[in-house]
Amino acid sequence: MSDTIKALELSGRRIVLVGTAHVSRESVDEVAATIRDEAPDGVCVELDEARWRSMTAPDAWEKTDIVKVIKEGRAFLLLANLALSSFQRRMGMDSGVKPGAEMVAAIRAAEAAGIPFSFCDRDVQTTLRRAWGKSNLWNKSKLLAQLVAAAFSNEKPDAAEIERLKVRSELDEMMGELADYLPSVKEVLIDERDRYIAAKIWTMPGEKLVAVIGAGHAPGVEAWLARFAEGAPGNGAAGGDAPSTDVSDLERVPPPGILARSAGWLVPALIVGFIVLGFFTSGAEASLRLLLRWVALNGTLAAVGSVLCLSHPLTVLVSFAAAPIATLNPLVAVGFFSGIVEAWLRKPQVSDFQTLSTDVSSLKGFYRNKVTHILLVFFLSSLGGALGNFIALPFLAGGAL
Repeated sequence: MSDTIKALELSGRRIVLVGTAHVSRESVDEVAATIRDEAPDGVCVELDEARWRSMTAPDAWEKTDIVKVIKEGRAFLLLANLALSSFQRRMGMDSGVKPGAEMVAAIRAAEAAGIPFSFCDRDVQTTLRRAWGKSNLWNKSKLLAQLVAAAFSNEKPDAAEIERLKVRSELDEMMGELADYLPSVKEVLIDERDRYIAAKIWTMPGEKLVAVIGAGHAPGVEAWLARFAEGAPGNGAAGGDAPSTDVSDLERVPPPGILARSAGWLVPALIVGFIVLGFFTSGAEASLRLLLRWVALNGTLAAVGSVLCLSHPLTVLVSFAAAPIATLNPLVAVGFFSGIVEAWLRKPQVSDFQTLSTDVSSLKGFYRNKVTHILLVFFLSSLGGALGNFIALPFLAGGAL
């Protein structure tokens, strides 16, 4: 048995952990051979349904409604998915094997043998949402910067990087990089997924199971499986000491704290407060000057954000006009208006979705592709409006006090 395969005998069950250890045809063959030789009652794979669909339905991107994505507030998650797609493509360029081929091979082998299979990884969007929700403002900025850097990177992996992929899957590698860069979210990116994967494996019916997981997760998953086995009926563990296999808590996105919720309203409240204060201290004319100064700064920087995206002139005007309204309401971003207008004026074509995976690898491609271009308009116009607010605050305070 290969050193990347470990058979565990736990509470009368045999669980074979197959660590995906090679970015090569050898790893694909090893997975298929293990399932054939073990003839298990079930197969678990470290995938979620969304990633499985994206791997097996190459035209899935073509069905994306970019306007709906913006309206539902999922623009950031779409960017994260594109970053992951770009990262996977970069990792697979010189390896000769499409990322995730081992997982596909496991499912195909299970289907061919009539063996039930299940996805045992948490949805990557949930993982990113939890990481985002548990990060402070500084770490949110770092997380976004890392995702954008991954999307724009066109660097080919060197020999050492390919060797690292022999002991970690491409998703593990990206999550590992994020965890090193942001230790505060390591629990979400690594530790929570170990527990989640182990729980899904343990709760799958059958006395003999094969689980195909990234080798980087193997130690953590093995440790959790041992804990679940110790707490199983008949093993003498006290009920209160037995770890629960209920991982629904790991599928919930934590709501923002009171401070975070209040911070979103603080800047708008200060802006309105200074303008009103200016009315009482210096009269209506002074208050109007403060209002116009804020509108000019806020709207201009939002418009500049759109200009930097080379967006349509009408989008630039909408960015300017919508910025004062949108930035006073933390629930709506300037990009909500500018992004939708740009999507209406320059509607993405099927070809834009078909070339997404390659276009996101360069800044030029990001501008050229209409899908990523719209996302760029969304983010930069929103960022411009937010910066306008912060820059305007000292001017408003000076004029009101």
